[in-house]
Amino acid sequence: MSLLIGNIGSLVTNDPALGDGPLGLLSDAAVVVDGDTVAWVGPAGKAPAADGSVDAAGRALLPGFVDSHSHLVFAGDRTAEFNARMSGRAYEAGGIRTTVAATRAASDAELNANVTRYLAEMLRQGTTTVEVKSGYGLSTVDEARSLRIAAGHTQETTYLGAHVVGPEFADDPAGYVDLVAGEMLEACAPYARWVDVFCERGAFDGDQARAVLTAGAAKGLQPRIHANQLSHGPGVQLAVELGAASADHCTHLTDRDVAALADGTTVATLLPGAEFSTRAPYPDARRLLDAGARVALSTDCNPGSSFTSSMPFCLAVAVREMGMTPDEAVHAATAGGALALRRTDVGRISPGARADLHLLDAPSHVHLAYRPGVPLTAAVWQGGVRKV
Repeated sequence: MSLLIGNIGSLVTNDPALGDGPLGLLSDAAVVVDGDTVAWVGPAGKAPAADGSVDAAGRALLPGFVDSHSHLVFAGDRTAEFNARMSGRAYEAGGIRTTVAATRAASDAELNANVTRYLAEMLRQGTTTVEVKSGYGLSTVDEARSLRIAAGHTQETTYLGAHVVGPEFADDPAGYVDLVAGEMLEACAPYARWVDVFCERGAFDGDQARAVLTAGAAKGLQPRIHANQLSHGPGVQLAVELGAASADHCTHLTDRDVAALADGTTVATLLPGAEFSTRAPYPDARRLLDAGARVALSTDCNPGSSFTSSMPFCLAVAVREMGMTPDEAVHAATAGGALALRRTDVGRISPGARADLHLLDAPSHVHLAYRPGVPLTAAVWQGGVRKV
């Protein structure tokens, strides 16, 4: 069955060959979907016939958001920790262990229900592609089951056994790295596409991160890395050196880090929800964009440092606090996320792309930043099927 979405007031294609600027903007436009694929894009008056139609009524249509960094397989929450932090306590990576205990104690059914819930929240806000990490099991059994559960929901699954040192190895971090790069990796690799590591004080240093990422790559997993969130460190340089798809957080960067990202293929994925929830300094997106780096936006949805599933919220914060224009933020939350996942089938609305579409109850994509906190999603199609 084919579907014509017509009378689109403003269409974000992310294809400069189809419209104006990097967003490939078209006005008074139409899109034809055939099955799960975009078949045609162009002026509304020239649209071909289709089996069914939807009147966009002058509203804006953009690609579904691509959330390339989330931690959805967990149990419990960290309300008390958040409350304490908002009362003056600094954020530290060690709080992850609280979620590890709750996740280990939860059943598969409970963990699966949580993933289903948060993915549904994301979909209702226009997110159609989501990467999901492990990292709250920190044992071979619990990391493997976390990824098995995640793989039931998305093809973008990431092995993050190297989130922090598992509690059983508190006095033997080298032993834990050996486990993550050995037995645990063997058990998890069949369920993962990516391998990640939290390269940060309180987590893993550069040599440990290198060992984990290279071991993962040897098993066919592609690298990405939590880099330079809490302090300057080796994460960004390591990401670029290893050809990682993304370096995520990028809050504390030297000029050398910025130049490396601009000159390499690694995407700088910025996660403003984390800074919002920890009262930390925001990353400087303007600095990265002006240098020519590739930039993505993501939620970092997790129970400790960024418990939001809302890409519109993160987009609005990026515009207000990180120096991005509304156009740049929308691009980063769609095409940028696709680039961070090395996907060419999502994050755009052009012939051959997957039909992941987000119709706003607004005349322009700029309203996502202009009207922060307002639910603007009017409809969402995922793979050509209307879900919202």
